Amino acid sequence: MAGTSSMIVAGLTAAALATVGYLGHRAAETVPPDLRRQASGSPAPAPKAPRGNHTAALPPRSGLGQRVVYSLGRDRVWLVDTGDKVRRTFGVSPSTVDPAPGAYRVTSRSGRVTGSDGVPVEHVVRFASVDGTVIGFSAAVDGSAPVLDPTERTGGIRETRADGAAMWRFATIGRAVVVVP
Repeated sequence: MAGTSSMIVAGLTAAALATVGYLGHRAAETVPPDLRRQASGSPAPAPKAPRGNHTAALPPRSGLGQRVVYSLGRDRVWLVDTGDKVRRTFGVSPSTVDPAPGAYRVTSRSGRVTGSDGVPVEHVVRFASVDGTVIGFSAAVDGSAPVLDPTERTGGIRETRADGAAMWRFATIGRAVVVVP
């Protein structure tokens, strides 16, 4: 009898956690535009200075399970396996339009396309859209970093080709992407 009760409690707890996670994700996707962080038409903020020696440390409260974590303030990405084991972390060059902090999912991928700045890119992994600007990770085929024009709305978060290849292997359709401040 005690074993059955504990299984029922465990099942109800798992269902409650799944429901809270789903509702949090839906809430993040349906935030009214006037409550979102302003991104349209404004230049990308200057990268913040690293905080001590913790640049590569996984940010707290960045989700659970296998996921991509993207820090807006640190311009850094973590590819995280179950148990919060960081598979890889690397710096990125931000786009001019940032997604709001929250939970997303990889929605589409392209092996090779031309970026919104006219540069051929590969390993494109898209996960968000802000006022019609699609946000995703990509690597320039020529290895160059983007030259940002703050008057242009771009959503490409650039990584090196090696980091882009790692992202491509890890961030399949449906993979969680958590954006933190």
